[in-house]
Amino acid sequence: MPQATGRPEKFLTLHFANEIWKNNTAEIMKHSTTAERVFHEVIAFAKEIGMVALPPQKEQAGYIVNSPLVPLLSSAQKLPVTGIADIETIDKTWMLATGAPVGPFGMLDIVGINTAYPIARTRAEHTGDKAYQAVADLLKNNYMDQGKLGEATGEGFYKYPNPSYLAPGFLKP
Repeated sequence: MPQATGRPEKFLTLHFANEIWKNNTAEIMKHSTTAERVFHEVIAFAKEIGMVALPPQKEQAGYIVNSPLVPLLSSAQKLPVTGIADIETIDKTWMLATGAPVGPFGMLDIVGINTAYPIARTRAEHTGDKAYQAVADLLKNNYMDQGKLGEATGEGFYKYPNPSYLAPGFLKP
């Protein structure tokens, strides 16, 4: 891909996390052809705009943040389609057990169901796993086709601006 730009020495990726106003991370990933000067200029730029510059040591699909996040979210999405637990129970379990402020389905709403769907569809196609196909079907039929893409559209797994996982009693017995 760097060669396709015609300027491979200037090619790199700058990846911001969702909710950049709260999660001010900037992953700066150079490629084998990226000039060190350009790499360091972009790190300095990220810092200048108030980001925490996080340069991976080498190329990694999904960067650092998405490498553990995508498997977590994929695993969580399989739980309701295989009958293990409903969405709110999964989120409550995650939030209570880890102290996280949001569960996997709340995270999916933040990331966007329009981002999660192609990942699920690709996993289903590449693995032949029926649970991944059920996830892809659920996301497409119950959310994508209904315009429920998550927080950005006001509805996904939860309704916004006041999702139930933020309600005071959500984590109570």
